Amino acid sequence: MPDELLRADGLTKVYPDGNVTALSAVDLSIRRGEFTAIVGKSGSGKSTLLHILGLLDAPTAGEVYFENRPVSRLSHADRVRAEKIGFVFQSFHLLPMLTALENVQVPMLEGPLAAKERVVKAARLLAQVGMSPRAGHLPHNMSVGERQRVAIARALANDPVLLLTDEPTGSLDSSTGEEILKLFFDLHRTTGMTVVLVTHDLKVAERAGRVVRIRDGRIESDQRRLVGASAGT
Repeated sequence: MPDELLRADGLTKVYPDGNVTALSAVDLSIRRGEFTAIVGKSGSGKSTLLHILGLLDAPTAGEVYFENRPVSRLSHADRVRAEKIGFVFQSFHLLPMLTALENVQVPMLEGPLAAKERVVKAARLLAQVGMSPRAGHLPHNMSVGERQRVAIARALANDPVLLLTDEPTGSLDSSTGEEILKLFFDLHRTTGMTVVLVTHDLKVAERAGRVVRIRDGRIESDQRRLVGASAGT
C-alpha cells in the first residue's frame, strides 16, 4: 500500500507471568494521515497493541513495519521512536520538577536545536494547545486538563509523523475530556498527522475516521467512515 505508514503482521504477545496471551495473530495497516481509534474493554489487548506499534515493546511473534521497514531489523529503533512517534498517556508522565515550558523541551534535548531554539519551539507548541499562560508553572500547580495539554505539546516536540494516544481522556471529567478530544481532532485536521487513539469508550471511538474494535487479543471489526465524513463531528 503506497500510503501505508505502519503495518502489523501476525502480532502475538504472550506474557510468561501467568501465561497471558494479550494479542493473537493481529494484522493491521495504518495509512498516513488517518485518524484511527482502537476500542476495547479493559484487558482486550488494545494498550499492548499500541505499545508494540509505538516501538515501546516487542511482540512474541509477528512483525511491525514502520515506513516499510521491519522494526525487528532496525539497529536504531529507539531513535526512530524518539524522532518520529509522539506519545500521550492517560497519566501524563510529566516531570514534576520541571515547568510546562521545560517539560515540552525534554524530547528535544538530544536533537539538533540549540537551547534558545528549543525554548522558542516549546513556547510555540504550548501556544498551539492553549497553554501559554501556564508556561512557567510546575505540574502540581496545573489542573489535570492542563497537564494533558502540556503532555500533548511535549508529544509534538520532535514533529512526529505518528501520534499515539492511550486513554487520553481517562483521567478527565467529561467537559475537559471533550476539550482534549477536540484538540486532537483539530491537530489532525490542521497538520494531517497520523493519529491512533486507544479508548474503552465507543462513543469517543466512533468520532474517528476509522474504528478498530479489539476483543480478547483479536481484531473483531475494522470500519472506516464514509469518504467526506470529518473526524470529531
